[in-house]
Amino acid sequence: MNEMLLIKAREHDLGDLTVRRLLPVAQRRMVGPFIFFDHMGPANYPPDSGVNVRPHPHIGLATITYLFEGQILHRDSLGTRQTIDPGDVNWMIAGSGITHSERVTDEIRASGQILHGLQLWIALPKEAEETAPEFYHHAAEALPRFGLPGAALTLIAGGAYGHRSPVKIFSPLCYLDIWLEAGAGLDLPEEHPELAVYLLDGEVEGNGQPIGRFDMACWTEGKVRIEAKTAAHLVVVGGAPLSEPRTIYWNFVSSSKERLEQAKADWQNGRFAKVPGDDIEFIPLPQ
Repeated sequence: MNEMLLIKAREHDLGDLTVRRLLPVAQRRMVGPFIFFDHMGPANYPPDSGVNVRPHPHIGLATITYLFEGQILHRDSLGTRQTIDPGDVNWMIAGSGITHSERVTDEIRASGQILHGLQLWIALPKEAEETAPEFYHHAAEALPRFGLPGAALTLIAGGAYGHRSPVKIFSPLCYLDIWLEAGAGLDLPEEHPELAVYLLDGEVEGNGQPIGRFDMACWTEGKVRIEAKTAAHLVVVGGAPLSEPRTIYWNFVSSSKERLEQAKADWQNGRFAKVPGDDIEFIPLPQ
């Protein structure tokens, strides 16, 4: 039986930004390779303020940032300096270790903005956990955009409905941004054994069961059909589960607890590379 697990968002205050966190939770640590899911905002920043995430490290994962409104300035220890605008993808492969910061440009700070988007983490397969770090930016127009009856879809990463995103991936997955018309129905891609729907706006049902706004509905087998009771905006994530369990500590993900201990020690002792142009501040290891 294809039972639906409903996950309620938990709000986290990050200081200058409130996020709704959906993954991980006790009932579901991962959906396919997706191990972390944060919904940012919408946050209204008046002039002379803005998101201000100091340099911090990652290992064993890839981060994918996707905005609906606003702009973020990404900088990392590879020397990348890249703004992300609505519809673009910032794809950072941490692998063996990377440091990055997320702030705003001087122009955005001076003018203020509304920031709204998603940041997800994808755990890398065991054979790729220690891959060399990389960063890629994909402009909005590079992503596949297509229509199905009553639906407009953007394929952010992976493959679905015969389309494939240019984002480099390490295991089978899909990540879709979907707008549904009122009354429309959509069968989710069956090639992905684990799937989740996160509802940003509107009223929908999954296999006849209601999904609330800011709720995540998860399935692990069988056919899933989404029915829109009103016009709706949702994202779908999913894929094949990884063959080994993963552990998260702070910003680190690994199949090895010893590797997590090494990453903690490396950060505490300044052994991660610094971010050029943003190398004074940093987030300490939580105690």
